[in-house]
Amino acid sequence: MVEAGKGKQLVLFLDYDGTLSPIVEDPDRAFMSDAMRTTVKEVATHFPTAIISGRSRDKVYEFVQLAELFYAGSHGMDIMGPAEGYHGVKVDGTRGMDEQGNEIVFFQPASEFLPMMNEVCKALEQRSKNIQGAKIEHNKYCVSMHFRRVKEENWQALAEEVQKVLKNYPKLFLTQGRKVLELRPSIAWDKGKAVEYLMKALGLGFSDDVLPVYIGDDQTDEDAFKVLNEKHNGYSILVSNVAKRTNASFSLRDPSEVMAFLQSLVKWKLRSSLEQNSS
Repeated sequence: MVEAGKGKQLVLFLDYDGTLSPIVEDPDRAFMSDAMRTTVKEVATHFPTAIISGRSRDKVYEFVQLAELFYAGSHGMDIMGPAEGYHGVKVDGTRGMDEQGNEIVFFQPASEFLPMMNEVCKALEQRSKNIQGAKIEHNKYCVSMHFRRVKEENWQALAEEVQKVLKNYPKLFLTQGRKVLELRPSIAWDKGKAVEYLMKALGLGFSDDVLPVYIGDDQTDEDAFKVLNEKHNGYSILVSNVAKRTNASFSLRDPSEVMAFLQSLVKWKLRSSLEQNSS
């Protein structure tokens, strides 16, 4: 990567759960460590950085709490970030202000689905109320049914209840991640599309002088891996401690290795800057 990155602008895309934070039983307690937050802040100081998660954008921001990043929640269907991209490029989208008075931009390709997702969330709550351990998470433009705490003998019953809800909403489709079922809008949008939008929004694109890096651990990250592979100039990195079928070209075992990798990128950038200044 060091060789490939010489003279190029590196751009970082990071998943959250399982990448920046460990996978936990209770999704509301998937906190990132202070050391990881410091590392991500340092990375964002040197490289354009975005977090792309299946979680709601507000929930991810609550976990990370770094205003200098782009955030893409609901698998990229709810994007927010600084209104000014790399080299002062004005980012496309709906403009607004954050609580600190900074100009920000929003991009929400599935906004028309919000009332429907509210209905779906209530329907799933009703259908799953008798299945112990089932937990619903409303991620704004997708609704997640977590079954990590559900007994294995009840998984099929829970999946059938989710399917019953899905039948009433033909404009939605079902995906599965790590012990989670998700209902999402049937639009041509995923984490890969979010990467393409952000690259364009930042004023970078997939040119030869840009090196995009995507790090993620889940099935939904595969769409982003594909995009980087198709562009032939990106690095797709799977976070997993077991071998599995993937579109990623490289791997890291767990969030601690992700943190070490990100720290090495910062050190590389600082060394490169020193060498340039000395010459």
